Amino acid sequence: MPGTSDDTPRPAPARRVTVDPQGPVLVEGPVEIVLDDGTVARSDRFAVAICTCRRSRTYPWCDTSHRRRERTAPPTEDRKS
Repeated sequence: MPGTSDDTPRPAPARRVTVDPQGPVLVEGPVEIVLDDGTVARSDRFAVAICTCRRSRTYPWCDTSHRRRERTAPPTEDRKS
């Protein structure tokens, strides 16, 4: 009977995206990212962290380079005069 089969394409399930204001954007994978130069970076992981600060050595993937590094002052020596 015509019209009984449902050939209507169904939308893909929604991906969850979590934005961390001080860090990366977390996306449930798999993920494909089109970069500025047109190349495509792909990850098949169940979740990926996407760099938003561009400090990452593995850009577009986050390597936690956004974290601030606190430097401790060198220990002072007690000098006797």
